[in-house]
Amino acid sequence: MPIDLPKSCKFCGSSSLISFEGSERMFGMGGTFAYSECEGCKSIQLDEVPTDLSAYYSNSEYYSFLPLVQSSYPRRVFKQIRMNLFLRTNATVFEPIYGYWLKKLAPDFHAKIADVGCGNGQLLYELYASGFTDLHGFDPFIEKDNVINSSLQLLKQRIEESDTAFDIIMMHHAFEHMENPTEILNACFDKLNPGGKLLIRAPVADAAVWKEKRELWVQLDAPRHLIIPTVSGFEKISNAIGFNLDEVLFDSTAFQFWGTELYERGFALHQKSVNDVFSKEELVALDKKALRYNQEGKGDQVCFFLSKPI
Repeated sequence: MPIDLPKSCKFCGSSSLISFEGSERMFGMGGTFAYSECEGCKSIQLDEVPTDLSAYYSNSEYYSFLPLVQSSYPRRVFKQIRMNLFLRTNATVFEPIYGYWLKKLAPDFHAKIADVGCGNGQLLYELYASGFTDLHGFDPFIEKDNVINSSLQLLKQRIEESDTAFDIIMMHHAFEHMENPTEILNACFDKLNPGGKLLIRAPVADAAVWKEKRELWVQLDAPRHLIIPTVSGFEKISNAIGFNLDEVLFDSTAFQFWGTELYERGFALHQKSVNDVFSKEELVALDKKALRYNQEGKGDQVCFFLSKPI
């Protein structure tokens, strides 16, 4: 007869947990899912992962599985010139939309870079189009392996299955979709070269919106988001594995407000365009509010910049 072990926080190990329930709201599927909030570090985790999570990822609607958009040769030349100027000068006039985290990683154009949970590979493709030459995507949920070109390959596998060591590993809103944070962080530590860098962008339960709206918070995203750390919870687990947590940068957007309000009004995300519900003036005000929340450390998502000791 199986023995039910007591639950504990996946980030700090505390067994003092508060239970609550969340519902699927992105596609309006409903259902009830049991979550736990740690009374110690305040991180969040799904208690029981559905047997078939794929049912909650609609390939035709979920953003990670949209078709890859490729650039023409002249457009790639432009992007390469822009990237060279940006990395040399850090001038905002040359900064791509992802420049705020890229300049902190400061990668060499020939650095071996992995994107875990790469989806359709669009971000890696943009790096390729901008001049990067050694790019690897990992995602067990894509349809099949896809070698885009000699600089970029997308693999239908977990990074743990790779024999390659990387200079940079990235996870852009993939970490929260993984059940075991210790397992994936250990895998990244093992697959990084000494001195290598790990970037994780993820929602955090430090968010003022979570504290105010609870189960209606758009980034709870039941049941797809299996784990949501706080900054303190993430720092504890990453330090225990051996990483240096070099910097935490809040980068949340107005989505935390308007997405949550759509749920408050009873809409699924795909039912209403944000522009149908909010005026331009309201959205500008929400953008300013998001910036203020980031500055005050109470936004709902962050960039974790980590490094492996030499």
